[in-house]
Amino acid sequence: MQFTSRSVNPVKAKHQCLIVGLYENSELSATASLLDQASKGHLQRILKRGDISGKAGETLVLHDVPNITAQRVLLVGLGNQDRGDGAGFVKIAAATIAALQKTQATSTLCCLGEAQVSDRDIYWKSRRLVEQFHAGVYRFNTMRGTSSGAPVYLQQVDLLVSDKADSKNIKRAIKDGSGVALGTKTAKDLANSPGNICTPTYLAQQSKKLAKTYPSLTTTVLEEADMKKLGMGSLLSVSQGSAEPAKLIVIRHKGGKAKDAPHVLVGKGITFDTGGISLKSPGTMYEMIYDMCGAASVIGAIHTVAELNLPINVIAVIAAAENMPSSTASRPGDIVKTMSGQTVEILNTDAEGRLVLCDALTYIDKFNPATVIDVATLTGAVVVALGSHASAVYANDEDVAQRINQAGENTLDRVWRMPLWDDYQSQLNSAFADMTNTGGRDAGSITAACFLARFTKKYRWAHLDIAGTAHRANGSDKAATGRPVNLLCQYLMDQAGS
Repeated sequence: MQFTSRSVNPVKAKHQCLIVGLYENSELSATASLLDQASKGHLQRILKRGDISGKAGETLVLHDVPNITAQRVLLVGLGNQDRGDGAGFVKIAAATIAALQKTQATSTLCCLGEAQVSDRDIYWKSRRLVEQFHAGVYRFNTMRGTSSGAPVYLQQVDLLVSDKADSKNIKRAIKDGSGVALGTKTAKDLANSPGNICTPTYLAQQSKKLAKTYPSLTTTVLEEADMKKLGMGSLLSVSQGSAEPAKLIVIRHKGGKAKDAPHVLVGKGITFDTGGISLKSPGTMYEMIYDMCGAASVIGAIHTVAELNLPINVIAVIAAAENMPSSTASRPGDIVKTMSGQTVEILNTDAEGRLVLCDALTYIDKFNPATVIDVATLTGAVVVALGSHASAVYANDEDVAQRINQAGENTLDRVWRMPLWDDYQSQLNSAFADMTNTGGRDAGSITAACFLARFTKKYRWAHLDIAGTAHRANGSDKAATGRPVNLLCQYLMDQAGS
């Protein structure tokens, strides 16, 4: 699907569909008023029938409107003109593409940029339209053998430029939004791929393939032998029960000066998690293909970084492994030595994400990072705490935490700051090792973050627990959401001054 900006008279536009808005109480937007005048009151006559009132997200398709060149006019409810907000606008954009997908229109002129949205400019609105339209046509059909699913007809979307002064910002929004959508698609494709396809080796292959596409990227992969030499006993303890070898994948984007400190993203890449010897309940174990959503989002984010060629240095590190039960798997009670030299008593083999992340977080010391964000579907406890609306953020640096929060508010990929107090550290005390890998049932997401904090004292760091936001897991409706790719990209774009 291609996006462009167009300065054109909507009445004479030759698109197969025009998208125009109306507010509550059937109050027409500026463009809808133009169409109504040209059609000699046709829109007002339709509105009097009561099929649409202008409530946010309502849609109605009109065919062959008199004196309008376009074949269809899609009316979209914008809600109360004085109370439009960003979250509402995103829902309106999602409803718009859903309605458009029910037609066979291949081209459209979208005039929703004129909607009144408090504290949001034309760049923000245009970018959200691009992102939501891409999300609306996303399909994961590569695993289907007999059908390709519902067809996607829409090929061309033009965003109306009603004020020439907005043209530059709309074009920039199309570029940025398309770049973010591309990275989000990458993350979704990886996350939705089943565990028999998406193994640690597969993640490494896809990362190498990505680097071949962009001159700014290079990918290196550490094998288990390399990790053993580095002393990554914690990471290797997770993969030792599986026939699939672990991989530590490093993707570098060189967009800044050589001396510039990189921003580092670290992703948990457990490509399938049975829980190991601490076996999970079988009823919902199929959801564990999504235990690598942290890795998927990090790969997706650096895909966007390369696509937009951001003028900063970024490094994505993926700790990839498969957690399986076998005669060689780690046992509850085992003690392993991390790359940092600290030892961990494994009380629960299902608390494996932190075991792979801690060695990756030690490894990145060598990069002298400007900031570090690790991303992981780390705990079920965070789902109990925050549900599916916000990701949890923990940080040892106030500025990093604030910038992540700002990026979340900008993109509506929101986060909620959680405590990282030393009070919780005592829950990780071990009788025989430096720490345990689980702090018990109470404050599970917090103690997991406290565990990681022990390996991040040398740099400015934040941890995102995305277990509740990275995917939907409801039978046939299960799917990766692509979060928090947009948040990570906005954070990095802000760092780059874009």
